[in-house]
Amino acid sequence: MRQSPANRILILLKTDGPQLAAAVGDALGISSEAARQQLTKMAEEGLIEPVAEARAGRGRPRQFWHLTAAGNRQFPDGHADLTATLLATMASQLGQGAVDAVISARETEMLRRYRSEIDLTADLPSRVASLAAIRTREGYMADHWRENDGSIVLVENHCPICAAAHACAGFCRSELETFRMVLAAQVEREEHILLGARRCAYRIRPTV
Repeated sequence: MRQSPANRILILLKTDGPQLAAAVGDALGISSEAARQQLTKMAEEGLIEPVAEARAGRGRPRQFWHLTAAGNRQFPDGHADLTATLLATMASQLGQGAVDAVISARETEMLRRYRSEIDLTADLPSRVASLAAIRTREGYMADHWRENDGSIVLVENHCPICAAAHACAGFCRSELETFRMVLAAQVEREEHILLGARRCAYRIRPTV
């Protein structure tokens, strides 16, 4: 995605979630007023929308800017319509078993590739960092950090196979199992785009 001011704002809202105009200005290195003008223009184009959120106690509600569905569509989604149609056709013509076979083959290939790129002898934080780098390269806009309790959070701010996942939840189950196997760790999904979250988030802990 070319780094115009509008695209930088789209990426900011995609990766960091809803933002105040002042925060957008700080991120872009421009004034709050210039940020509001850019945000208003993007809202007129249907890419973002303001949502007022009440402050604790008294005071005017604060206006946070969110991505709209059209804004989310600015990010690649792996030939979404074609993928969903092919999966539906495969299921109707060949049966769900054929779709499951495709998912299984994809899982096997992902596991092979990830294991070849990740140093499996490294500690868990290093393995997670390597996985996040691979997933970012694949279009998932991944990030990770360590929590105070020692667990690691892996987030994916975008899903380039979202249409396929909507058509068949088996893709999501398969990816979760792949993470567990390649990291050799406990991995639980805590946020899920398919359930309405803005991102997928996974909590990772060493296997007891």
